[in-house]
Amino acid sequence: QVQLVESGGGSVQAGGSLRLSCAASGRTISNYNMGWLRQAPGKEREFVAAIKWTDGRTRYGDSVKGRFTISRDNAKNTVSLEMNSLKPEDTAVYYCAADAPWTIVTMTSWRYWGQGTQVTVSS
Repeated sequence: QVQLVESGGGSVQAGGSLRLSCAASGRTISNYNMGWLRQAPGKEREFVAAIKWTDGRTRYGDSVKGRFTISRDNAKNTVSLEMNSLKPEDTAVYYCAADAPWTIVTMTSWRYWGQGTQVTVSS
């Protein structure tokens, strides 16, 4: 079992930045693809970013490309999401996720989930 705990959420004005962190425990995440997804009120959970365990390849949702950066530190068993140029439409609960086949990381078929952290962007 893998437990995931997100941190770093908060409130920021449009154009600002936040860095989310996800700390894993229970097992090493070095052999797992890792990702971030988000869910805004009244909307379906949306893919944000993923990083592949084999070669560090990354993938991003269209709405965050060029603004968000996912990274991982296997030694610390953590994954981070650097979010820049934030927009009000980025407001959502952000979830860290672990263990999904790379071919379907954009879907919600992840094995492990964190509890989520709220990000609010005001205009």
